[in-house]
Amino acid sequence: MSKLHIIDHPMIRHKLTILRDKETGSKDFRDLLKEISMLMGYEITRDMPLTEVEIETPMMKMKSKKISGKKLAIIPVLRAGLGMVDGLLSLLPVAKVGHIGLYRDHETCQPVYYYSKLPFDIDQRLVLLVDPMLATGGSASDAIALLKKEGCTSIRLMCLVAAPQGVETIQTKHPDVDIYVAALDDDLNKDAYILPGLGDAGDRIFGTQ
Repeated sequence: MSKLHIIDHPMIRHKLTILRDKETGSKDFRDLLKEISMLMGYEITRDMPLTEVEIETPMMKMKSKKISGKKLAIIPVLRAGLGMVDGLLSLLPVAKVGHIGLYRDHETCQPVYYYSKLPFDIDQRLVLLVDPMLATGGSASDAIALLKKEGCTSIRLMCLVAAPQGVETIQTKHPDVDIYVAALDDDLNKDAYILPGLGDAGDRIFGTQ
């Protein structure tokens, strides 16, 4: 079964508290989301393989470590996932970026697919699938299924806030995909919004309703 990693570093918890506050405006929300995404990126890439290389400092030659192995791809689920990309790119500037478009039908609460554009070699990359909210898990599950259809075998899901129902969905449907979150919240309301959550992440990022 996939592992749930809760990244509860004090700086992440502090910034997430401000992010949740309904009085936090769109600009600050975007800035905080970028900062938290970068901080979470340290943990989601913790086990990346290293190789030893020889370099020369201004003083002498030495052997040191550089990242090796699979190349990376950052795939946001549109539209809210876009808010997490810049933070990860500041940490992983050579990563390729693709996009998967899914939205939730507000009557059925089911994901509706409308777009995808992925790097041509996506099947050869470690994929970081990002979306701020993991509520029912429907959108994330469909996005993972699409990536697997494209040949991806190494996928990690990174979300800001998750509900237990969403975690269960991913662990049931995609037991090979580990989940990284900043917080595991309590429940979903009747409209499938996370409680206590932070509202509609897309609306708060872009200032829409």
